[in-house]
Amino acid sequence: MLAKRIIPCLDIRDGQTVKGINFLDIREVGDPVEMGAEYARAGADELVYLDITATHEGRNLFSDLVRRIAENVNIPFTVGGGIREMGDVDPLLSAGADKVTINSAAVRDPELIGRIARAYGSQFVVVAIDAKFERGDWYVYVNGGRIRTRRRLFEWAGEAEERGAGEILFTSMNHDGTKNGYAGEATARISRERGIPVIASGGAGTMDHFVDVFTLGGADAALAASIFHFHEIGIHELKEHLMEHGIPIRLV
Repeated sequence: MLAKRIIPCLDIRDGQTVKGINFLDIREVGDPVEMGAEYARAGADELVYLDITATHEGRNLFSDLVRRIAENVNIPFTVGGGIREMGDVDPLLSAGADKVTINSAAVRDPELIGRIARAYGSQFVVVAIDAKFERGDWYVYVNGGRIRTRRRLFEWAGEAEERGAGEILFTSMNHDGTKNGYAGEATARISRERGIPVIASGGAGTMDHFVDVFTLGGADAALAASIFHFHEIGIHELKEHLMEHGIPIRLV
């Protein structure tokens, strides 16, 4: 069985790492390059950097930030935000990113997934899905959780895989920042129905939340932000806890 992955997520706004609750109440928490390097030393398996306002404000994620991250961080990292077309991808990968994640642009132009996958390989394409459970179903949102679409979570995850996505990053907007646990049932369904890795995001608050999302939720990786940013849970201690529960993990 492949080792499960622990992935700190750094949301970027105006060049700084920020964090909010339910995609709102944003506050700055530190320098993204310094924080990424520290997470690498602490034993994180990967990192995700998301420019949370790039699509909404019509900006691209600056390649110079990606280059500085690549120069200072020695573990794989994924970047996203403001990727709208093929021309936005190459500068990021050339600057040192290991993967790109697309969200709003993929919903608006699903063929973009396939174009990136054919050009660079599916392993470079992570389709991020922000979804909220309301009115009895999971609806997909775009523009940093600002705009609800007619798409449903599970159908969209299936289409993303069919079009060439190498991974699905599922964030429950209902759980984001609440520290009440991941959306286990929804994560489990995506993991069960899809043949590509699923990264769970939104709601981590305790070590046992990670245990649950890996065992009951079937996730391949778990992403979290505030509990790592504010030193509430140490990555090494978390991994030891997971090992004690029989979960395969890379322990440095």
